[in-house]
Amino acid sequence: MSSPTLQLEDPIARPPAPPPTFRGGFALFNYGFRPFFFAAGLFAVVSVAMWLGLYLGDVDLDLSLLPARWHAHEMLFGYTLAAVAGFFLTVVPNWTRAAAQKGPVLMLLAALWVLGRVVMWGQGLWSDALPYGVVVLGDMAFVVALAGVVARPLLDPQHRRQLVFVPILLCLIAANLLFHFEGLGIEVLGVDWVQRGVMLGLNAIIVLIAVMGGRVTPSFTSSFIGHGDPNVKVRQSPVLDRFVMAATWALLVVDLVWPERWLGGLVAFTAAGLHLARLAGWQSLRTLGNPILWVLHLGYVWLVLGLMLKGTADFGLLDQVDALHALTIGAIGTMTLAIMTRASLGHTGRTVKARPVIVVAYGLVSMAALLRLAVLAWPDMAEPLVIASGVAWILAFAAFVAVYAPILTRPRVDGRPG
Repeated sequence: MSSPTLQLEDPIARPPAPPPTFRGGFALFNYGFRPFFFAAGLFAVVSVAMWLGLYLGDVDLDLSLLPARWHAHEMLFGYTLAAVAGFFLTVVPNWTRAAAQKGPVLMLLAALWVLGRVVMWGQGLWSDALPYGVVVLGDMAFVVALAGVVARPLLDPQHRRQLVFVPILLCLIAANLLFHFEGLGIEVLGVDWVQRGVMLGLNAIIVLIAVMGGRVTPSFTSSFIGHGDPNVKVRQSPVLDRFVMAATWALLVVDLVWPERWLGGLVAFTAAGLHLARLAGWQSLRTLGNPILWVLHLGYVWLVLGLMLKGTADFGLLDQVDALHALTIGAIGTMTLAIMTRASLGHTGRTVKARPVIVVAYGLVSMAALLRLAVLAWPDMAEPLVIASGVAWILAFAAFVAVYAPILTRPRVDGRPG
């Protein structure tokens, strides 16, 4: 899945042919990562703070769906999708040499993302004036528009290696639509479509992590350890990579068709084992002196652990909702923060090195995941553990916003466009 040529294939590397700068000293809309990484970081803080208020009963949005389901939707299609958008809008021009989106186009996409958050947060407050069909249209607009912008250059036959991202985008569109079936009054086969939509969206992101983790993590690691000891090599196997991706896609299909059953558990355990075998060749321990690199390995560790816990829950041995937080907070939270911190530095002409406060933020995300998973062992302590987990998450992303807001909103330090 990875290429030995970092400059050509590494999607987080400094862009070889950056687009023209959108004029002005305010650089938030100069490149795709800027508005969406900023939005993701800010929303990570605000949305979890709101969720804690809902959880404790201190806030009432009068939602048309259960608060926990609203929370799941907003973390997947609010926070995570913003981070994914920033990633795609930055790397696709590098992969395909298509023109990078900037200026008015980025403003429009950002406005659609905001519109989705407005209708999802305001559905209860304005239920009389805002029919649920309007909520769906407002919420779906961004993911559809993003897919349209991103997928077009990826469909070029010259870029076959990147076609894997098109079905991922289509799954995200389908997942968000399925989530809204209940609100639209669509009842088919007696299925809980809200849950199916959440799981389809989650599994699509897991597939994305598997693809990109398998490309960038060993590539960066090989470059890093090669400077220290050229005799130490990152081990990769194309055959193993194909099995990894087959099992990860299979999990997505099984969870959509026959969720929370022994078959899903078996596939999850198989995927976890294959991902662990993949990770074992990446020389993770040799990256411990480089936080902005080891955090990618940490995110992949959370992916393995999350799949193991999900498999255990599918066999009925753990609570499914609690167990899934290893994948949501642990894997998704860590990997998105890792990519956002690294890419923002490299694409603004800065040295790719994590500041101490960001290293603390990496640790806080894992702490948030561990505290949330502790509910599995101490269910009687659920409320304080959930609160502590939420606070750790908020502190982690508040640190990201504090450090990266100037980086994302100001021009590159090297004077180059982008």
